[in-house]
Amino acid sequence: MTEFSTITRICSSTPRASLAALGLKLQHIDLFGPIRQQVHIKQKTVRYSPTDKLFDAFISLLAGAHGLVEVNTRLRSDPSLQRAFGRTGCAEQSVIQQTLDACDATTVTQMDAALTTIFRQHSRAARHDYAKACLLLDVDMTGLPSGPKAAFATTGYFARQRQRRGRQLGRVLATASNEVVVDRLFTGKVQLRSALRPLLCATEQTLELDQARRQRTIVRVDSGGGSVGDLNWLLSRGYQIHAKDYSSVRARKLARSVTSWVDDPRGGERQVGWVPVSSDDYVEPVVRIAVRCRKQNGTWAYGVLISTVDPLTVLLHTTARLVGVTDEATRWLLAYVYFYDMRGGGVETANREDKQGLGITKRQKKREAAQQMVVALGTLAHNVLVWARDWLMATTPPLGAFGLKRLVRDLLTVNGMVEYDERGRVCCIVLNQAHCYARRLVLALQMLVGTEHVSVILGET
Repeated sequence: MTEFSTITRICSSTPRASLAALGLKLQHIDLFGPIRQQVHIKQKTVRYSPTDKLFDAFISLLAGAHGLVEVNTRLRSDPSLQRAFGRTGCAEQSVIQQTLDACDATTVTQMDAALTTIFRQHSRAARHDYAKACLLLDVDMTGLPSGPKAAFATTGYFARQRQRRGRQLGRVLATASNEVVVDRLFTGKVQLRSALRPLLCATEQTLELDQARRQRTIVRVDSGGGSVGDLNWLLSRGYQIHAKDYSSVRARKLARSVTSWVDDPRGGERQVGWVPVSSDDYVEPVVRIAVRCRKQNGTWAYGVLISTVDPLTVLLHTTARLVGVTDEATRWLLAYVYFYDMRGGGVETANREDKQGLGITKRQKKREAAQQMVVALGTLAHNVLVWARDWLMATTPPLGAFGLKRLVRDLLTVNGMVEYDERGRVCCIVLNQAHCYARRLVLALQMLVGTEHVSVILGET
């Protein structure tokens, strides 16, 4: 007698079927494994372990939550999404808040070590070929406004918010891959001049930058990190630099030595010129370029760029911007200026995308360690979204044009159905074919989860 067994499949709708596919991928590579192994929070387990609650908070960020309170509406009410990430339930948001409040300095150190492990396992920057090209690192600060009673909250610079209190987020970005290497929390009055060295020291540990690798690494900073002391510290460590001079008085003085100004062909009343005066202030030879821009009152604003990067490397990064510039001397000059301008498409864009797509300015905890854990989860969410975009564009290249905001808001919110068996294993993801991005995503998601023997198809929901 032959016995037949039937497996009952359960079908459940979800507003984030495309995010469920990403969840299967993250479950397959065990992304959160290092955090489970290395992070130990002094809190007893009742129903969910402390790291499970951290995982729930992390999933909610990918689901578009700008506040931890949204865990209840974006994840706890969506069992299909929970299954896709390997969860059989979800902690209530207030319990997650308590777990974050239970973190201390030791927990933060463990979390940083776990993120370093994850970064080395999955990032492109960690596998950068230094023999082939230099690694470009952008360093910047961005404000995180908060209540006056929050730890580290002091009066400082916050764009278009005078006399506001909050903290500053220091960030090091691997620009070519758009991956956040290091995020660190500082008081509200700290600027890049004070934060540059600790940020680079942390970067050296994450990327394992020895002397040889530092010599093939370009550090690009704005005027906040452009003091003589900071630049000499970078040069003494072996880095190449591309920075803006910290002193506006010195910039104005050096601009007077320029003998020939060149108009910027990209528009605007901006002129650039070589600074012919040599300097003994720096421990390595540098080139300096003066830049002046016409202000509304008719006067000039001055700045000076300082660089040790060789002209061929600079030209390689800016060739597309120099189309139509035929004079060779002008091309070299503008290349250095445009290479600095490209910070706007690097770390500044990454900061803006995280504020709009991940809401990094919205989640503020009163305790210092709790806020540092929230920052760490945001850093991981940023990098996972960047890696997800790389995975998707390998099959569907046009998806590479999507920023993080559109990834969270549009691509990862394709609604549909998730089918799973009695054991909770996801078998099929059905995308709503009426969604404008469903047809673009179906092949990319199928390739993403193909090794899990999960099918991704179109269907009416």
